Amino acid sequence: MATTSGGRKPAITMMRSDHESLSRLADSRAASDPDLSDQLFAELDRARVVEDGRMTSGVVRMGSTLRFTTDAGEDRTVTLVFPGEADIAIGKVSILTPIGAALIGLSASQSIDWTSRDGRVHRLTVEHVEQNDVARPQPEFRTA
Repeated sequence: MATTSGGRKPAITMMRSDHESLSRLADSRAASDPDLSDQLFAELDRARVVEDGRMTSGVVRMGSTLRFTTDAGEDRTVTLVFPGEADIAIGKVSILTPIGAALIGLSASQSIDWTSRDGRVHRLTVEHVEQNDVARPQPEFRTA
């Protein structure tokens, strides 16, 4: 199991198209939500970026459905989506949430610590990643 220690985060990989879309998204939200924008930029900065056609199927990317477990004993299945598609009631988690930003780029068996909006630190482990083959639109983001 790939884990982190001493506050280090695990290595992550991101498709170029996701990296570009998420960079625009983080930039567009910088003024209205600087903390979350900074968190997403931090993940983007540490990601190894690969061409879309070279991305392996076991990596969490936008539109991926994944199962993860937490240190609190939760076992959840979610789909990582852009903010306009988010609906936690049906398991669609926005990339613009602390857990969404933590998930991007992880592979099965990797663990990461993330800080929830209430300030508590949690640990999650990705158990399984599945890619949805549906073509997904690239949202447009405007900077304010």
